[in-house]
Amino acid sequence: MKTVDLFAGCGGMSLGFKRAGYDLALAVDNWEAALRCYQANLKDPYLLLDLSEPDVAVREIRRRVPKAEVVIGGPPCQDFSHAGPRREGARADLTESFARIVAALRPLAYVMENVDRTARSSAYQRARALLKEAGYGVTEAVLDASYYGVPQRRKRFFSIGVLGEVDGFLTLHLMEMREDLPLTLREYMGKELNVEYYYRHPRNYNRRGIYSVDEPAPTVRGVNRPVPKGYPGHPADPVPPFEGLRPLTTEERGRVQTFPKGWKWVGSKSEVEQMIGNAVPPELARRVASALKEFLREKGLWTGPEALEEPLVAKGGQPWSMSE
Repeated sequence: MKTVDLFAGCGGMSLGFKRAGYDLALAVDNWEAALRCYQANLKDPYLLLDLSEPDVAVREIRRRVPKAEVVIGGPPCQDFSHAGPRREGARADLTESFARIVAALRPLAYVMENVDRTARSSAYQRARALLKEAGYGVTEAVLDASYYGVPQRRKRFFSIGVLGEVDGFLTLHLMEMREDLPLTLREYMGKELNVEYYYRHPRNYNRRGIYSVDEPAPTVRGVNRPVPKGYPGHPADPVPPFEGLRPLTTEERGRVQTFPKGWKWVGSKSEVEQMIGNAVPPELARRVASALKEFLREKGLWTGPEALEEPLVAKGGQPWSMSE
């Protein structure tokens, strides 16, 4: 089904939907560096565009994709993030912009992703009202990525809509995509990391900074700092600080997000770290896409391949690479 990805970033959500059999007709973002990274890997059509003006965005998207069947996207989340000041500002308005664009394009379905706090925001409540007025049944869920094929405790809010459906229509399908146990780094990456413990800089020293590969990673953020001199340790650290303790590399952080081996990270170090932290994990996106696809197939609305695609990582197996 012809799919448009708004706020596409470097392509995590697009990659997941492509792996589930969707046709990525257009990726849109206002961050040129991220779109260069997108193009280096996915090759799909893209558009550099400020999405804060919905009328302009709708006109430009329709010029390139006259009839989008699915619209997906993750509006910037800084105004909702646990890492930020937790007040809604101008960037929160982009959530409402997403809804206005969807309501104007009227695709059969939409998928919006954001941090878990989004559901309680006034910006999302305004967006939801617009989507309901446009005729969408809405399923809302906070998903922990570690139960959806991603070796990372990353809780994200999804709002998923299909025209003419009842609210909550996709809840059971999403549950069917969920694993019984969270995925650990060792299970996902095997010996690829070549460490047993690693450092992730805490926001303050009231939180732990050392993690084991035998647990899901903490949420990958848009910054990656070295171990500071004199890190005091934390009672919750699995081991005391030791010589040779290191953070994950940029490439390893991308792998924790389930980007495949061979993914080309294009941009400055700070740009790439931000791209990785902002991205929707491709495997989480694939599972959400597959749940939606299965629902549409059951309704006789799916216009693409019948069979579900293979996951980015087989259960108990190793991740796929770009060569596949």
